[in-house]
Parts: sequence; structure tokens; C-alpha cells
Amino acid sequence: MIQSMTGFGKATLQLPTKKITVEVKSLNSKGLDLSVRMPSSYREMELGLRNQIALKLERGKVDFSIFIESTAEQTSTKVNVPIVKAYISQLREVYPAADETELMKMAVRMPDTLKTEREEIDENDWVEIQKVIVEALDYIGDFRKDEGASLEKEFQLRISNIRQYMNDALALDPERVQAIKYRLQTAIAELKVNVDENRFEQELIYYLEKLDITEEKVRLTNHLDYFLETINGTEANGRKLGFITQEMGREINTMGSKSNHAQMQKLVVMMKDELEKIKEQVLNVL
Repeated sequence: MIQSMTGFGKATLQLPTKKITVEVKSLNSKGLDLSVRMPSSYREMELGLRNQIALKLERGKVDFSIFIESTAEQTSTKVNVPIVKAYISQLREVYPAADETELMKMAVRMPDTLKTEREEIDENDWVEIQKVIVEALDYIGDFRKDEGASLEKEFQLRISNIRQYMNDALALDPERVQAIKYRLQTAIAELKVNVDENRFEQELIYYLEKLDITEEKVRLTNHLDYFLETINGTEANGRKLGFITQEMGREINTMGSKSNHAQMQKLVVMMKDELEKIKEQVLNVL
């Protein structure tokens, strides 16, 4: 079953002193375009995390975020008392008339009046966080599979439509041949010259062979079958599907150039329209 590159996953974890939220979302992309946001205290884990995400999601424009909300009564951010006192002392020299309250208000707005103690990674916490990461990645994986199932139904419908339009075009082939033969005979009659019937038939057969679309029909049928076979495969196959649609387009274009028949050309246009819809959706396939 195919998978979409579009998806979203979210998981949360409540630890004794903090709440962990992991979110991951993805859109289509030619390769893996990964953006990771996480607290600076966990940055040393980023490389391994990137490899973990790449292994799971493979392709797509992926935004991955870890949010940590402190639920403890204490905070790691503290007032830098010596700095505040130094600012008050300097401000008192500048504004001798100011009272202590005003000096305090000015001082705490100055740089470096707050300091945050760097929190060391708790290995036990990271083990628990890893479980949430796996859970979020599993959620987005399921989301992608559901989207892929919808894409598969869409592809099957479009492929069926192309096949039907192709068969309808082939059904018009006898009418097309007669129309071409009649046009040539009329043109010769207007010239008012004697024509060897055997030679005329030979030239007509040669001309019709150049307009024959049997080979294009066979190749297009093979491409349609291969497309359906590929979407039922077990591997990531978005790029392969893109290549197959290119080959389908070549055969449909050749049919259009050879058709030389208004109704057949109309059917070819309808086939092209269906193929364009397939191409748009293939861009979302993993």
C-alpha cells in the first residue's frame, strides 16, 4: 500500500516536574527536508534524533518539535543579585533623587539581571521522552497510511478512466480509416486525373500505417498495469510512479498526434486531463 508524505502526529508525557509534548508534521518534498526544534539542553541528542526521524519518515518536508513545560514549583531562572545591586548603585549616582523602588524597576530591565542555570540531561527522562517520540512518529505513520489509502482509490479511478477513454478511441478507428480514405479519394477526384487503384491502395495502406495507434495502445496499457502494480508494492515508490506517468504521457501525446480525427482527439484530451490529476497526486506519494 502506498503512503502519503502528508501527515501529523502528536504525543504528550507528564513527568514529575515537567510536561513533554512532541509534534511532527510533514508535507511533500523531493527529498527529506527536516527541521528540528527542541530545548537547548537536549541539543546533544539532535543528531541521533534526526537519524531516527529520517529512518521512519524517509521523505517529505518535516517539522519536528519537542516542547517542555515546567510544572515544578521551583524554576531554573533566578535573579542575578550581584548584577542588580551593581545597576542600582550606578543608577543612584545618575538619579540621586530617585527612590529605591524606582531604581529597582530600572535595574531589573537592564541586561543580564536574570540567569538561567543550565539543566543537565536526565538519562531517565530522555528514555521516557524517547517513548513519546516513537508514539508521535507512529501516529504520523498511521496518518500517512490513511492518506495513502485515499490516494490509491483516486489513482485507481483515474487509471480506469484513461483505460476507458483509450478503448473508446480505438473503437473509433474503423470510422477514422474510412474518413481518411474518403478524404483522399475526394482530393484525387478533384484533381481529375486517372489513378491506378492498386497503387492507390498501397499508398493508402502505407499512410494509414503511419497513423496506426496499436503500438501506443499496447505500451499505454502496459504502463497503466505497471502503475497499478507499483501502488500495490511494499516499498516507497513515489519517484517510480512519477517516471511511469511520464511514459504514459508520451504514449497519450503520440496518440493525439496520430489520431487525425476530431472525436478521437477529444478523447485524447480527456486522457491528458486524467493524467494531469494523477501527476498532481503522485507528488504527495512517499
